[in-house]
Amino acid sequence: MRVVLADLKGSNGFVSKDTVVGGYGSRLTPFTRVTGVIYQLKRRLHDPLSVQMAYLAAIAAAAGHEVVFTTSDEPVDGDVAIVLSSLVDYRHETAWADGMRARGVPVGFVGLTASKLPQLFADHADFIITGEPEEAFTRLTRGEQLRGQCASKEIDDLDSLPFPRWDLLTSGRRRDRAVPLTTRPLHGGFPVLASRSCPEFCTYCPHRILSKYRARSVGSIVDEIAGLCERYPYPYVIFRDPLFSVDRDRCLALCDEIRARGLRLRFECETRLDRLDEALLNRMHHAGLRAISFGVESLSPATLKKAGRRPIPPEHQLTIVEACRRRGIVTAAFYVLGFLEDDWSSIAATIDYGVRLGSTLAQFKLLTPYPGTPLWKQMAARVHETDWQKFDGFTPTFTHPNLTGDELRFLLGAAYTRFYMRPSWLANYFGVESCRARRYLGLLDDRVSERHAREEIALMSRAVAC
Repeated sequence: MRVVLADLKGSNGFVSKDTVVGGYGSRLTPFTRVTGVIYQLKRRLHDPLSVQMAYLAAIAAAAGHEVVFTTSDEPVDGDVAIVLSSLVDYRHETAWADGMRARGVPVGFVGLTASKLPQLFADHADFIITGEPEEAFTRLTRGEQLRGQCASKEIDDLDSLPFPRWDLLTSGRRRDRAVPLTTRPLHGGFPVLASRSCPEFCTYCPHRILSKYRARSVGSIVDEIAGLCERYPYPYVIFRDPLFSVDRDRCLALCDEIRARGLRLRFECETRLDRLDEALLNRMHHAGLRAISFGVESLSPATLKKAGRRPIPPEHQLTIVEACRRRGIVTAAFYVLGFLEDDWSSIAATIDYGVRLGSTLAQFKLLTPYPGTPLWKQMAARVHETDWQKFDGFTPTFTHPNLTGDELRFLLGAAYTRFYMRPSWLANYFGVESCRARRYLGLLDDRVSERHAREEIALMSRAVAC
């Protein structure tokens, strides 16, 4: 059987799918000069691989089937096609599926969006796999005919899954070419899932709504990394777990095993800062840690508690970010603007804190009530947006009690400008350690901040006048 696996390239803006926002995906279209620059950099340098498709490729190949992977809009000959679904680009995905079905190829959809919103795909598919797809897809490769909505049982023993087959997805494209002034190589690295789901209870997060939390063994993870090192010397690994260092002892054991086997790699991960300390950072850095991302979300502890997120003391966050900077570890902080408790001053305070925290990079998004999350149940009556593709993280989708949609969008743009358009950001990015230089750049920051304030007042006044 010829199995076509499709992870279609986004049709508009820079689209990230796979495990981004749990699988709903994200779309960045420029809405300010700063986001325009970020968009251009992402479009030119990032080409993320789908770990979900790589797992399915491994299962199909192990069953003796031919695997064809595509990101193109062009139709592909095959006996069955599997499409990775997203919320932000589902119309593009269903249009491609319609074209394949017109050629007589049965089409199935997988992923979080197809699982939680199957109605978006039902008229364009022969079958929809709901849940983590491996179990049902394995049945398909063994000859079972899938029809309609097909529930797929989650795999309790993640070690039993074959390792992702990147060789069937990359088509020989190099992913080790260095890019000046960046940590990731050109086109990105290789995603690895050391666990699935998330043990936390944030009400707005889709990462935990498809299945329960499970973790792989240290031996299995390192075996996968060893295979990558054999095929791709000095690979760049991107751990896609939402909370990589949740178990400190397991994280230490993983780092020790990497070093014991003499594996040479660079890696990045995402975690909570209260799950890090300097001793752990040292071991991770020696094992290859070069970048780390983490959620800050909001400065307000009360806001975070209402959203089911445990607050982390700012002093600890500042300590860990500084410890990363001393070791040359790139840090990326995530912020969410527009919680129901937010107003203009609270969002401004969060933006100011983001500047003070001084992470290498920052990502600001608007609160988005995603289907299937506890937040959706809480806020469904407030949601006014009917186009699911606009649930992209950058578009207001609900009626906020204190801020208009225009104000939220304005504050989002201001956050990016305030964070990136300041002299001290360059010092953080290039790792400047001189106290004198940083003190001087801090003074320049004050002047730049005053200029931003004047421009913001003028822009907002003009928007109100219009």
